[in-house]
Amino acid sequence: MSFDIQGKLYEIFDEQQISDKFRKREFVLEIPDGSYTQYVKFQLTQDKCSLLDSYKNGDEVKVTFNLTGKPFTKNGQTMYFTNLQAWRMEPAGNEFGGAPGAAAPQQDAPSFYSSDADNDLPF
Repeated sequence: MSFDIQGKLYEIFDEQQISDKFRKREFVLEIPDGSYTQYVKFQLTQDKCSLLDSYKNGDEVKVTFNLTGKPFTKNGQTMYFTNLQAWRMEPAGNEFGGAPGAAAPQQDAPSFYSSDADNDLPF
């Protein structure tokens, strides 16, 4: 299940080597939500950790992520963990490749009226 969200990079954490075969890097995205701002933590893993290298705090980005969840049982008690697993990042902007906030290219609407005087239509 894949989702997209846009926001401002609020905090970028250092990469962590969890085990010989697993590394992760986390970051927090600041997302305006009406009267309240949300601060949401995402995780990058393995070769995706380097996606943050070209960004800095304050940059507007679009993040594509998967929502994952797993149960964990310890001492007979089950807890549930939710993770936002980011796998793509790109600068925020419009799909036409312009600067953020730039308007989409305008196209002329087709005209149904003709200025041609030799029009055969009776109306």
